[in-house]
Amino acid sequence: MIIGKKGLAVRRPMIMGILNVTPDSFSDGGLYYRKGAVEHALEMIDEGADIIDIGGESTRPGSDPVSSEEEISRIVPVIKELSSVSDVPISVDTMKTDVAEAALDAGADILNDVNGLRSEGMMDLAASAGVSVIIMHMKGMPKTMQQEPLGVDDIGEIVSFLKERCDSALDHGIKDIILDPGVGFGKTSELNLRMIDESSSFSFGHPVLIGASRKRFLSDIYPGMDRDEATVKVSMRALDAGADIIRVHNVRMMADAIRRV
Repeated sequence: MIIGKKGLAVRRPMIMGILNVTPDSFSDGGLYYRKGAVEHALEMIDEGADIIDIGGESTRPGSDPVSSEEEISRIVPVIKELSSVSDVPISVDTMKTDVAEAALDAGADILNDVNGLRSEGMMDLAASAGVSVIIMHMKGMPKTMQQEPLGVDDIGEIVSFLKERCDSALDHGIKDIILDPGVGFGKTSELNLRMIDESSSFSFGHPVLIGASRKRFLSDIYPGMDRDEATVKVSMRALDAGADIIRVHNVRMMADAIRRV
């Protein structure tokens, strides 16, 4: 499988570096909201990131949506600048069709949709643009997803959702598909861990992405451990279970761990 317009061949493992261009990120407190975003992206690339994932709207539990105009104003300048100075594929993290279109026009290569390409026109946009897509499972929406999360016995619901969305994407002519079970998006800690340990069950012949970086459930699984250390530990567990791409904030720590194997 080739991902991105720059023709990056998927190999295993790969690291996706997270670049939040928001004032309310749960993990970095808006550190790269107004300045330093491109510099941080280039730093992650130097540290070993294979893909840079840029998002302009927080999807943390309880978060409120922002307007398309605001989201576009946050991410498009960063995408334009980064794509002009680096050949590393850029992923846009959005669930809005108009934002995705603006991002792709600005130079993004991959559409990463936490809503599973369900927004009106999103599937058609991805197909017509010929870009790679990341289809993720989320229970409900970020504002309410953790109020009644799925439990450990609900893994079949996630498998069925991803299979249906994957088949629909293929029917639309989308060829390059990555599947993400959505760790932390409306799931209990027990279910998150089961998904990680059963990463290969979400593949259907496509690469699997796991994004557990710095999420709250890590404190339940590894009490007292630093979130970045816990991220590496659980991400290596996912790779052992068949995941192909790991989405993280601390690229250097993740790359060092992979090199040690």
